[in-house]
Amino acid sequence: MAVPKRKMSRSNTRHRRSQWKTTPATLTTCPVCAEQRQPHLACPSCGAYNGRTYAEALRPEHEAR
Repeated sequence: MAVPKRKMSRSNTRHRRSQWKTTPATLTTCPVCAEQRQPHLACPSCGAYNGRTYAEALRPEHEAR
């Protein structure tokens, strides 16, 4: 395994880490309920995906028992 020969300065470390940027999640509108959802995933509000309705997408863990 390679080991650095010298200590990397704070400036160089921070300059390198400045490139670690995140991007916001891409959102689309659900054709059934018009809520915002991520593409290629079932809608979290109505459970619709690709013309079908999935009961697991309704998130039963958030409902009151």
